Amino acid sequence: MPSAIGRRTGSPRAAGRAGRLLLAEDAAAEETGHALSPPGQIRAPGETSNVGRMDLMDSFAGRRVPPAVTDAGLALLLIAGCAATPLAIPPGGPELRSPDAWFLVLVLMSALPLAVHRHSPLPALLVMSAAAAALQGLQYIPQLSGPEGTSIGPTYVGVATGVFLTAVRSTPRTATLVVAVLIPAAAVTESLLAPAGYRVTTLLIETVLLVAAWALGRLSRARAAIRNQALERAAAIEREQVANARAAVMEERARIARELHDIVAHNVSLMVVQTIAADRVQDRDSAKAHELHGTIEETGRATVTELRRLLDVLRTDEEAESDPNKEPPQPTIDALPALVESVRAAGLQVEFDTRGTPAELPAGSQLAVYRVVQEALTNTLKHAGHTHTALTVSWEPERHRLTLRLCDDGPRQGGETARPPMPARGSGHGLVGMRERIGAVGGSLHTGNRPGGGYCVHAVVPLPSPEPDPQHEGHSPHASHPRPAGR
Repeated sequence: MPSAIGRRTGSPRAAGRAGRLLLAEDAAAEETGHALSPPGQIRAPGETSNVGRMDLMDSFAGRRVPPAVTDAGLALLLIAGCAATPLAIPPGGPELRSPDAWFLVLVLMSALPLAVHRHSPLPALLVMSAAAAALQGLQYIPQLSGPEGTSIGPTYVGVATGVFLTAVRSTPRTATLVVAVLIPAAAVTESLLAPAGYRVTTLLIETVLLVAAWALGRLSRARAAIRNQALERAAAIEREQVANARAAVMEERARIARELHDIVAHNVSLMVVQTIAADRVQDRDSAKAHELHGTIEETGRATVTELRRLLDVLRTDEEAESDPNKEPPQPTIDALPALVESVRAAGLQVEFDTRGTPAELPAGSQLAVYRVVQEALTNTLKHAGHTHTALTVSWEPERHRLTLRLCDDGPRQGGETARPPMPARGSGHGLVGMRERIGAVGGSLHTGNRPGGGYCVHAVVPLPSPEPDPQHEGHSPHASHPRPAGR
């Protein structure tokens, strides 16, 4: 029987391993803060998830360096660059004021604010811009544009770096204030301090430099936002995948529970009835009692074997001693004669009749028919004892259906106690299970007491039809069928 976990992992045994992997992923997710398995598959042990892999690449790329360390490093680089600017002026260059205490103070003011930029982006940028303008106004550094040409020194690079970081770290409102007010003010200030004849050039260079830094910062912020959204979507998909896998495991466990009920209820009931029969004939027919004891032993061994096969699906260890794709064998309609013989050995008088020509039937429908017959025979043994039962399997390909009918005569007079009254739509687990199985394959099930005594189970299972019949278009081939009213 295919199931959601079967489709996902290939076998019920793999479903058990999938459940174990989910527990391992949950534990790892608590430590890392990320979902672990990539969308569309169950991750193997030791495999790195998409989110974890991206985080690893980010750390290798240096993106996960703490902002405080980055800002402090930039500040130290700018201080060293600005302090070395007078030493880098070639002979015959612009005449600059000799470095003094004010020079050191202004250099520190133009670079140190970067160390606290992440806490106060806009005030830090204002201090850096004012210190850069003072350095140029006091002629400690070369003009941005003058007779000697264009000179974009460390001081101007520091201001551009401050604009870039402000655009990255600030809100849209602050970023707009920077590009609309602070950058024009800085450009105008630089142009006014420039020599006559170079003011327009200075204005353009300063504007282009700072606007480019601002645009690059906003672009970086947008890319970071897109990346974060992609990571969030990936994490959401992975969480959904984990939830789907967990639901599939639960569905598979529910199927196994139904299988366990069918197997245990039927075989154990047979063993109980056979034990009672063996006890009754022990004194007068020891050979028959010995035969019944052998049948009990065979039934018990078969029950243990089927239980081991089914419970093996629920194991969570990783042993690969057997084929991981091996599934518990599922009975078909061809196994009905063996089922009838097993209940006959327990003392139930079963008249089995097959009518019509067998047609192709899906494996799921065959399993449903087998389980319904098994449950019905088991209920007959439990409630009616060694009574007469008629089982009829009718193949009706012209009506595109398989009809299943099982009726018993009720408890014998003077024998076992009468069957407790059971409504047509019972609430027992077995009866509900029969309805669910038949309904899952598109059929219908009716159960009820017979007017003359006894109980009937009537099921209709649709047969696959390669081409719809135009004469019956719009009508289900099993829309109507006789309700059980006797044999």
